[in-house]
Amino acid sequence: MIPQPFTDSIPIPPPPKSKYATSEGNKLENEEILDAILPPREWTEGNQLWVQKVSSAPCTRADIIHLKEQLDTKLEQRQARHTGICPIRRELYSQCFDELIRQVTIICAERGLLLLRVRDEIKMTIATYQTLYESSIAFGMRKALQAEQGKMDMEKRIADMESEKQDLMKQLDEQKAKCDAIEKRETEKRQVEERKYNKEIQFLKKANQQLKTQLEGMITPRK
Repeated sequence: MIPQPFTDSIPIPPPPKSKYATSEGNKLENEEILDAILPPREWTEGNQLWVQKVSSAPCTRADIIHLKEQLDTKLEQRQARHTGICPIRRELYSQCFDELIRQVTIICAERGLLLLRVRDEIKMTIATYQTLYESSIAFGMRKALQAEQGKMDMEKRIADMESEKQDLMKQLDEQKAKCDAIEKRETEKRQVEERKYNKEIQFLKKANQQLKTQLEGMITPRK
């Protein structure tokens, strides 16, 4: 049997995809990414379930200008603070950032996913700072309550010591009064004793003088 010769095989490229199919595939992929980034809203109205998805329509320059105007209007209507911590301002800017992510994702899905990563990192950092802030507030409140309790205890102790001081002052006054009464009584007693002793001394001096006179009269010789 004679083998048949091999024929040269040339690879045949696949038929090119149409631009319509490519654009449809990108659109479906972008819609899936958008649904993953910004999940659809679901709510029940009556007995019917409603689902709202984010729009996959590309934006224009006029849309960006309108978005900025809407942001400024909402900030003014809801009276958001211009500086400091403001939940309203953060909420509105977060919604605006989500819209920017949506617009970028329609043009470039990879760029939108990167912005999503940045957004999640920012939210995580803010949540961490918020937790730290709440912890510090709770710690400060505990310390304030402890200080208030300590203040109340100190005030009670001061009141008790003031009462004890008043009692001691009262006892001191009573002891002073007793001491003054004893001194007065002893002074009067001493004065009485002194008068008595003075009388006795005067009597004894007088008796002594009489005896001395008598003795001198007896001793002196008569002429």
